[in-house]
This record gives sequence, structure tokens and C-alpha cells, in this order.
Amino acid sequence: MVDLRDLEMLEALARHEHFARAAEACGISQPAFSARIRNLEATLGVPVVKRGNRFLGLTPEGQIVLRWARRMLQDADGLRQEVQAAKGELSGRLNIGAVPTAVTFAARVPPQMQSAHPGLSMQLLSMASADILRGIEDFTLDAGVTYLEDDGIKAMRTIPLYDEHYVLMVPPALAPRRSGTATWAEAAALPLCLLTRNMRNRQIVDDIFASVGTVPVPVMETNAFVAALAQVASGTLATIAPELLANSLPIAESAVRLRLTHPEATRPIGLVMADRDPLPPALRAFADVIRLMVR
Repeated sequence: MVDLRDLEMLEALARHEHFARAAEACGISQPAFSARIRNLEATLGVPVVKRGNRFLGLTPEGQIVLRWARRMLQDADGLRQEVQAAKGELSGRLNIGAVPTAVTFAARVPPQMQSAHPGLSMQLLSMASADILRGIEDFTLDAGVTYLEDDGIKAMRTIPLYDEHYVLMVPPALAPRRSGTATWAEAAALPLCLLTRNMRNRQIVDDIFASVGTVPVPVMETNAFVAALAQVASGTLATIAPELLANSLPIAESAVRLRLTHPEATRPIGLVMADRDPLPPALRAFADVIRLMVR
């Protein structure tokens, strides 16, 4: 029978990619840690770690074991949470990924969670949409806030949250007008700072530009909206941002904000989770809180 403690050791090793750091995280000595990994290998009858003077990664069999280990550890934690909830208590830690455009929305959840469930904590990571889906699939994430039209979403449980609208944020000296709207064609003619092409928001923006027959040539690309907004604040470049994000950040407050039209494009954002039954109580509580936020 596989020991859950051995699976915890393997998960820690995969996360830290270093025997000493993983052993320290697990609260045991490195020799004892290595013995637990060897015990797991003996139980399963396969090598799970590539041997060398340092950590060289997991074997193909080890990768399979890691996927199951993470799932089993999540289920074990869900069991613990369910028992706690039956006693009127709930504690745990949720790992949530959010696309950069939705980070400020997701960051509003912890205060609501603390009010309803003081024992729950949350780690929020800004991630590309593809990485969020991979994280949910390999159980390194509990849930994600991402675009609902992405590939792979159909196999998951989803809760629609809001539609993303887009605005042109531009220094006053570069603005085509000081209020109202701007067309996507007008935005393409400006010096722009956009997200990098691996980010889903950038792919959406490029698709919208293509729909009106134009291809912008950004002066700067970044994987952080804060950097794009800093360019706007400096008076150098314009950017395209989701309206919710633009209204929630104090950076570039002097910028002109023009709702983008022709076309008036939107994209759905939602909460995405593995299609599990039952959901762990902490994840159910998180979903309940986020639903209330968008009512």
C-alpha cells in the first residue's frame, strides 16, 4: 500500500527540485527524506527519480506517480476539510491562478473569504491561461479565473463571472479625443505597448485587430499590465486594457480612457475548476464567495 507521507515527499521534491530544500520543507533530514523516496520506489517497483549527484528530474514512471500523488493528496485534504466542516470548522490553503487581466478581480476574494471562513488562506498567481489549465489538470492549482472560450475548458466545471470589455488607455498628448470612444483602427495607428504574444489577452486583441483588417506594430511588449500602464503614465505609449482592470489600478490615472468600438468586443471570464464530485469544502466556499461578488 502506498503511504501518503511518501507521496507528500515526492510532491515536495517535484516542487522544490532539490533534495535538501524538499526535505527541509517536509520537516525531516535529507537522509530520512531520501529513504522515503526509496521506500516509494520499492513499493511501486519502479524508479521515480533520475539518479545523480543532484536532482535531475523524475523518470517517466515518476511523472505518472506524481500526477496521481497530487490527486490523492488533494482528495485526502478534501476529506480532512469535510470532517472539519462537519464540526463547524474549515481551514486550508487554496492555490488560485488568474490571467493577468483578472488578477485585480480575484484579489478582491480574500477579504470576503476571511470574513466568512477565517481559517482559509489563498495563494493567488498571475498566469497565462494555458498554464492555468495545466495547473488544474495536474492538481498544482485548485482553480483558475480565466477565459471561458479557451480550448480545454469544456472538460472542466465553470462558473461565468463577467464579460471583459476593452478600453484604449492613452496619454493626453497622443489621444485622438479626450472622452467617448475610439475605434480599433485608431488604436492600431498609435504607438502601443501590448502584452506578449503568449498571453491570451494579446491573442484576443490581435484577433480583433485582424477582424478590422489592421495589424499593429507595438513599440514594446510585456507580460505585466503594470509595465504597460507605466508606459502610459510616462506619456510615451498607449495600451489596450480590460475596462475592469483599467478602473481598478491607480497607475496612469491621468490617461485618457476611450471605450473601444467598431467592433464592440467582449470576452467571457469565469471560474474554472476540475470536474470533481464532491468538490473540497474550501473550494466550494471559494466558489460561493466569488458567486456573491458578481451578483
